Amino acid sequence: MAGATLLLHDTTLVTADPAGAIHTDAAIVIAGDRIAALGPTRDLLARYPAAERISARGRAVLPGFANTHTHFPMTLARGIYEDLSPPHRPPFEGGLAHLPLPELSRGELEVMVRLAALEAIRSGTTLVLEDGTRLDRYADVLVASGLRYLACERAWDRARASIGQPGPFELDRTLADEGLERVAAFHARWNNAADGRIRAGVAAWAPDMVSPELFARLRGLQDSLETIATLHLNQIWGEVAAVREQRGMLPAEYVARTGFLSERVVAAHCRCMTAGEERLLGDARAAVAFNACIAARRGLSPRIAELERAGCLITMGTDNMAEDMIEVMRTGMFMERVRREDGRQPTPEDMLVWATRNGYRALGVQDGGSLAPGHKADLIVVDLERPHLSPAIRVVSTLVHQAQPADVVAVMVDGRWVMRDGRILTIDEAAVVREARQVARSAWKRLFERRPDLAVPSGFDFATD
Repeated sequence: MAGATLLLHDTTLVTADPAGAIHTDAAIVIAGDRIAALGPTRDLLARYPAAERISARGRAVLPGFANTHTHFPMTLARGIYEDLSPPHRPPFEGGLAHLPLPELSRGELEVMVRLAALEAIRSGTTLVLEDGTRLDRYADVLVASGLRYLACERAWDRARASIGQPGPFELDRTLADEGLERVAAFHARWNNAADGRIRAGVAAWAPDMVSPELFARLRGLQDSLETIATLHLNQIWGEVAAVREQRGMLPAEYVARTGFLSERVVAAHCRCMTAGEERLLGDARAAVAFNACIAARRGLSPRIAELERAGCLITMGTDNMAEDMIEVMRTGMFMERVRREDGRQPTPEDMLVWATRNGYRALGVQDGGSLAPGHKADLIVVDLERPHLSPAIRVVSTLVHQAQPADVVAVMVDGRWVMRDGRILTIDEAAVVREARQVARSAWKRLFERRPDLAVPSGFDFATD
């Protein structure tokens, strides 16, 4: 049939569609950047005789994962910030760690971003929401990775403070203007770049860092650009205390009153939240990025069942220091089961939908996140013939409970292989790992040499190659 280019056959298709369909002894046809057909191997081999055929026997094909909240440059803090979480009780000092992040040159920054993209690909991620500042410094790296991105440039207008810091809100309108200009400029330059793989969104940093006026201006800019917005919300107890001090209300109450919440907002974290705030978020039909691994590391847990029941769309994200969405799914399921005291809920099937179809929907990609004819060809191939995945009698349960990133042997985005047969095609993996090791050690060493007042955490290794 005309237009058919690729046919993966004799495989298991885990569609993550609304019916939860799983097809065995099946095939999937990719034509250009789209899925052309799903069906029994025998039927599709007959219908598409000219297609390039690839046997996927002993493997499963799934939609790629959507990471709805991450910060690629934070790979620099891997192994460090995970153990430096802020306190959950007063006194609060502000910030997410008592160590500042070392400054990087543009070249060093690009190396760390490539490292994050590399891990994301190896973990089966195909779509990423990146929230950060001056994303233009490494946007070309995002393009080259082959991944699909929603890049959200961040704005704020509280001066000389950080998230969770007590004290008055010192308004700096210049900060606000500069942030809005960055958002607009990044959108003008990068939105729909790389054949639409790169899109630009809007990010408000956090409720205690953004004035009501700036929230309103960001919502207006979001509407004019017709894009997705995101923010950190109810992330730590210091943030809750700061917003109460500044505004006399809780964070979600404050953001709701500014008019910023909507079904086109991805609210990251939502951990330190009352039932009333959960209802406000649900009434707005906002998406929640359940960043399970960083939540566990911080000793905090959002009430996912309550948020979903209130009307929120639940998605999954990695947040800082790691890009492993397989670990995120498993950790999220375990955290929720412990919190609910329920050994059956949520199910592995829930986790897969949150990490795929819901994530694509939240990030505005309606024709992706599940395997269906006409959808974007964003998919992954998992080797089921690994000891820890055999026998894969209930394939979704086996994958969520047992899978590792190394089980992902191929990744496709927009109908193009980003990884195939276990080899990354868009990034020089060996070079990036070597360079990242050198960059990180050098950067932290520079910081501690410049700041002798900072205590070096135990176990620090500054040795370079």
